[in-house]
Amino acid sequence: MSTMGPIGKNFYMSLDWGYCEVNGPHSWVSNFPDAAGERQSPIDISPVNVMKITSDERLQWKYKPESSTKLQNTGSAWKVTVKGNGSILKGGPLQAEYVLDQFHCHWGETNEKGSEHTINGEHFAAELHLVHWNSTKYSSIQEAANDPDGLCVLGVFFKVGKKNDELEKVTKYLEQVQHKNDTVIIPEAIDPQLFLPKENAYYTYHGSLTTPPCSECVVWIVFKEPLEVSEEQLHAFRQIKKFNKEDGKCCVEECDGYIKKNFRPTVPLGLRQVKEYR
Repeated sequence: MSTMGPIGKNFYMSLDWGYCEVNGPHSWVSNFPDAAGERQSPIDISPVNVMKITSDERLQWKYKPESSTKLQNTGSAWKVTVKGNGSILKGGPLQAEYVLDQFHCHWGETNEKGSEHTINGEHFAAELHLVHWNSTKYSSIQEAANDPDGLCVLGVFFKVGKKNDELEKVTKYLEQVQHKNDTVIIPEAIDPQLFLPKENAYYTYHGSLTTPPCSECVVWIVFKEPLEVSEEQLHAFRQIKKFNKEDGKCCVEECDGYIKKNFRPTVPLGLRQVKEYR
């Protein structure tokens, strides 16, 4: 989730965690004990060790482009909130129907490292997370986040290349959300379906939120095929700030106030099995 990110106000405590040395991922467990769990995310995926699955039950999705409305700087990433009514994610490894709640991105200081999941130890430039919640069993995302099958996050890798036209509908408004908690209404439709690769092969496993509280409530689906994003778009990500405009500066002295990186390093897979669907 993607930051796994802020799901709602009860899941966002930016003063307690971040990506600097003083409050980075290594320190999260002090305030968020779930971060020391055995089903944490992200992980390094080793394709030679996955269980290959051939299934007639394809992963299916339906989204309403007009529903992507609000862009926010959360202090740890940018996030687009979605009115999920009418959206559906089902099939594949999922035993229920899921509704899209939001999408956000993770990136790094350079184009060589920024994704949260890695493949054979290799990073991509960035990683988009589309966060869904189990509407079959639960009445809200807050309720769903308490159980192992409560959330499903689609992870999509970005590599440097040509401008991503659909992502540009977000990127061009980032200058209006330069500070933490800044929000702007996006006046044009964004189609989440266009963030998903045409090649639908993916990896799946059970894991956690990649940001505090690191709850182990996520069915992860990580697409194998990366999409392209331009150098300029990645640069725009790194120009948003992690502090409120009223504060005037970042409260962490070692940081310059910009969200230059916001990815959690990979954690051990442990006894879990990663499956590959084609």
